[in-house]
Amino acid sequence: MTRVLGIDVGGTKVAIGMSAADGPALSAHVRLDTGPDTLARALAAARAMDGAPTAVGFSTCGVIRDGVVRLAPNVPGWEGLELPRLLQEAYGATPVAIDNDVNAAAAAELRWGALRGVSTGVYLNLGTGLAAALVVDGRVMPGAHGAAGEIGYLQVTPGEPAFADGRVPLEERVSGGALAARGAALLGRPVTTAELLGGDHARELVDEALRTLAMSVANLCVVLDPERLVVGGGMMGAAELILPRLTAELGRAVPFPPEVRPARFADEAPLLGALALARAAVA
Repeated sequence: MTRVLGIDVGGTKVAIGMSAADGPALSAHVRLDTGPDTLARALAAARAMDGAPTAVGFSTCGVIRDGVVRLAPNVPGWEGLELPRLLQEAYGATPVAIDNDVNAAAAAELRWGALRGVSTGVYLNLGTGLAAALVVDGRVMPGAHGAAGEIGYLQVTPGEPAFADGRVPLEERVSGGALAARGAALLGRPVTTAELLGGDHARELVDEALRTLAMSVANLCVVLDPERLVVGGGMMGAAELILPRLTAELGRAVPFPPEVRPARFADEAPLLGALALARAAVA
């Protein structure tokens, strides 16, 4: 079986893996911190792992638009980076497939996980940030500008500060990062998202966030009419709290509610997605 490389650059870490078989298993794996010269360090580590892969998959925070990375302010030097050109220079004739981290995670679920065999579906990522990937005809739909599924930018109330004002309305209410920040402000001390979701420290805050999330996901499902909703990300440590809320609201608000399933892959989903992208490039 051909060897492929996967590289995932997130807001705080870089994960690099190699696979010698078409499956969600890594034959080698390394992690780096993001920071100065993230791309150069990632490519050096990838070359040390495999200097001649058959294909490379690259998962990145943000989106690729007009040959550069957009919507990725958290990685130093990443916003505006000409990532496709730089990867082409690094790998020459070797096929390189690039997508954002949530779309890549959805690609892993499509190839090996809970979206396998699904024609129309949604992958919802509940982590430090908030985003979705939309699956149509068995493939992740990029949208006209590579930004399909960026539901963090959905407005919750009409006319509120939004993208043009430098805001991310829905993400600022219901993402893991938002819950931790709002919980800390409410309780007057640092608090983790897991602590909030697993206890009674700020039950009203959590309930309001989950109601808002469920409403937004239901609206998305009304528009797309998916057969399955797959939910992943770091907040799924509280799946027993989150999934029933989503299922109930979908049943109430969506004419043909989709099946709801937890994602197969958790912490390394974007890296496995990068490997899935590489496998698709080989095919």
